[in-house]
Amino acid sequence: MASLQAIGFDMDYTLAQYKPETFEALAYRLTTEKLVRVFNYPQEVLDLEFDWNYMTRGLTIDKKRGNVLKLDRHKYVKIAYHGFKKLSTEERLQYHATERTNAFDEPQSYTQIDTLFSLAEAYMFVQLVDMKDRAPSGVLAQKSYQEIYADIRNSIDLSHRDGSLKRGVASDPGHYIHQDKNLVPLLEDLRFSGKKLFIVTNSLWDYTNIVMNYLISGKAGADKNLDWLDHFDVVVTGSAKPRFFNENQPLFQVNPTSGCLLNTDEGNPMANLDSSDDDDDDLEEVLEPVPAGKVFQGGNYKIINRMLNTAANSELLYVGDHIYGDILKSKKTLGWRTMLVVPEMEHEIEVLNQNGDTPSNLFEMRRKRDTLQDKMQRIRWLIQTSERDGGNLSDSDREDIDKEYLALEKEYLALRDEHDKTLAGFHTKFHSIWGQLLKTGYQNSRFANQIGRFACLYTSHIG
Repeated sequence: MASLQAIGFDMDYTLAQYKPETFEALAYRLTTEKLVRVFNYPQEVLDLEFDWNYMTRGLTIDKKRGNVLKLDRHKYVKIAYHGFKKLSTEERLQYHATERTNAFDEPQSYTQIDTLFSLAEAYMFVQLVDMKDRAPSGVLAQKSYQEIYADIRNSIDLSHRDGSLKRGVASDPGHYIHQDKNLVPLLEDLRFSGKKLFIVTNSLWDYTNIVMNYLISGKAGADKNLDWLDHFDVVVTGSAKPRFFNENQPLFQVNPTSGCLLNTDEGNPMANLDSSDDDDDDLEEVLEPVPAGKVFQGGNYKIINRMLNTAANSELLYVGDHIYGDILKSKKTLGWRTMLVVPEMEHEIEVLNQNGDTPSNLFEMRRKRDTLQDKMQRIRWLIQTSERDGGNLSDSDREDIDKEYLALEKEYLALRDEHDKTLAGFHTKFHSIWGQLLKTGYQNSRFANQIGRFACLYTSHIG
């Protein structure tokens, strides 16, 4: 931390931790309404209910087949559901007979549940797949799984564009957002230690102002003010991440009072062409870098480097919740330090603490399984070598070897069943369907692998 000059934050699900039981439920309800009213889905879709505990991050949606998958770090499918039906081992293994492992990265067919914003759409997809399979006719029966997913995504986008989701949060921020009493002291401590602070969020100014007012001071409605800006040197809204990290976008200055956008020339204020004042001193002032503490929309990472006067990208730490949008691009493209916010870690650590001996017991059982398999393989190799060399084992030796093999096999099968049962039971303590977030069986999950590759640090929350 001592080498860092600046620390930046995403807002949604980073500074602002939403309550999934209310916020995602609101997004879910608005999406069902759009599906029925805009895309002519049956009225019974409005009767569907959102179970915010069912889905988890780190899953992969197969849009073509209507499946939801959990992959390990090698991109092998370890858990698979079609709707609410769990696929058999044989059905699951079909993926490796028909798909290349890098096919799971193709956005035309697959999408990753790598942000908490995706939980509602993923659960709705599961429900509509199940409903389609039971529908003999009608709109759902005629649509492909891929078309259903596209309709869900378009409905969610409509809820963002028409402002219905934002208005819901603005009406009662405390109903949808956790207020962290440790956030303001943290920001003050960071500034006291000489760190420059900034926000880069995809949310636009109007919504950012609502959320940050509630987070910093608990203010809402007519009580909102701009005092929260004092905690930050730069605020970039409407950043369109991940494009913010590797593309040129128009940069506008935001008037915080009115919300109006002002044109800029790479961050510099535009000269007033209606003015006849050609004073060189005024021109120099216009071409000076914009002072810190301003609010912007769009642009790219260069505005951060320029306004915070950071010499090296490695002197910046960016904190976000989205592997692709926040972490991967800022790390790989720019070389920023990164921190991933993983709220689920609190529950994961709690379960691990409650079952402290289980991981070591599972490791020991796995070690014994491997040892038994090795002994069985050596016996099979001995028998095969003997048969190839013309049967140089006596009948009594062969009988002893067969008995030894059968005893090892019996012990192995019993241990395998015990190990599998213990491992499955341990995973259900984390999540009844998808198991431990960072594991699939005894392998790291794909999500864990991504964290290890792209996040310098990770934490359950900011404050």
